[in-house]
Formats: sequence, structure tokens, C-alpha cells
Amino acid sequence: MGLDGKVAVISGGGSGIGAATARRFKAEGASVVVTGRRPEPIQAVASDIDGIAIAGDTADPDHARQAIDTAVEAYGGLDILVANHGTGWGGTPASITDEAWRFTLDANLTGALNLVRAAIPSLSERGGGSIVLVSSVAGLTAFPGEVDYSVTKAGMIALARSIAVDHAAARIRANVLCPGWVHTQMADETIDRVAQRRGIDLSSAYAAVTGAVPARRAAKPEEIAACILFLASDEASFVNGTVLVADGGGRAVDPSYVPFLAWDASAAGPDP
Repeated sequence: MGLDGKVAVISGGGSGIGAATARRFKAEGASVVVTGRRPEPIQAVASDIDGIAIAGDTADPDHARQAIDTAVEAYGGLDILVANHGTGWGGTPASITDEAWRFTLDANLTGALNLVRAAIPSLSERGGGSIVLVSSVAGLTAFPGEVDYSVTKAGMIALARSIAVDHAAARIRANVLCPGWVHTQMADETIDRVAQRRGIDLSSAYAAVTGAVPARRAAKPEEIAACILFLASDEASFVNGTVLVADGGGRAVDPSYVPFLAWDASAAGPDP
């Protein structure tokens, strides 16, 4: 699944899944531009991969265009866009504030749309390309107290399908990856709330929230990057408008069967 000669832009590229994807793409032969709101992390990743860092917020359409234009000017074109950025403020449908709703909608969904709109002309000029939107299993179900995150992640699925329908004639593919729990800074912050409520450490909290997942663990960012690589590569040339779930089998479990499972959180094995 080599990416020799390909040019990619990756948002949220300073840590976690985005950083792992940038490093994997570089290892497969791609030239990479990483973008994100925090300058230091994306610059560190760019230095590691001999790439380019463009700091900014994709909710700003000017920044989205700058990221795409930088890739085209530096490397001669664009073949792959990975919209990996994401955040969440939190709240229920009844309690979420207008500020929180707008913030997450702008950051997650509008930011992805801004990148897509900026990228489509350049992808078309190269004779097509691949767009990968990194959503979440929260876009397929609903996380308690995270209406903004769940709704925007579900919206990314609809966005990818619209791209697939409207831009297939330009040989542009768009697919969605929905990870489950992944060892990232964002996940650590969320799961730490479980740890504090239960009076346990972070490792035990991860075991608790993945206790009903057949894999009995969270993913490593590199495992999710491998899924993104497939969707971005020519090996997925006939894969368009689809959703790939990478959650260790979590969506395969009927919640009503959880009490019958032959394991519990305390039986979770170490990560490989």
C-alpha cells in the first residue's frame, strides 16, 4: 500500500492518530503537510517526517485554503486529504449551551467541510484522489453527555457520502473511519473522568471502559493509521462512500448480552 509520489494534507496532525498517520504516510513514500491549532506539536511532527507544518484552525476557511495551497506549492499537487481533527465541549440536548454547540460544530464539521472545499479543485487537477474523514463510533451511536460530539461525528459520515456521490465523476473518493477507544491525549482526558469518579488509575479506567469490547483494550494510534492508509491508498480504489469501523469488535456486541460475556474489565490483557 505504498504512497510513493503522493502528497497528503493531514489535520489534527500534532498528536495521536494524526501524528501516527503522518509518520506512516511518510514511511510509505508520501510528502505530508500537517496542520493543527497548536504550533509546537505539529512542528515537531513535521520535523520528524521532513514535512511542512501549518498552524491554524480549520474552522477558518482561509487557513484551510492555506494548508491545501501550501501542499500544492511545495510538492506540486494534492492526492490525499485526511480530516482528522476533532474536539467536544459536552452537554446533553437539554443542557448544552449555544457557545458549546457552535464551537464543536465549527471545529469538527465545518472545519472538515472547509478542508474538503479547498481540496477538491486540487484533487481534480491531479485526476482524482482520496479523502478520509476521521469520525468516531460516537457518530454511529451516542455518547452520554456528548451531544455536540456525537452529532458532528455523525455529520462527517453524511459529508463523506455527499462527496462520494457528487464528486465521483472527478475520480475523488471519500470514506469515513470510525475508531473506538484509542490511546490518545483526548481519550486520556475523557477516561480520566471515569478514573476520578471510581477512584482508580487511568490504566484501570481504560480496562473498565473496554471491558465489554471483544479485543478488551483500546487501539494504538498506529493501528488506526494503518486503516487510514488503506482508505487513502490505491488499494482502496473501488471503496467510496463507505464507513470503516475500527473498534476492536465493540459494535458487534449487543449491550443486553454484556452480562453474559465470559470476561470482565479485570480480565483485560495488556496491549500488544
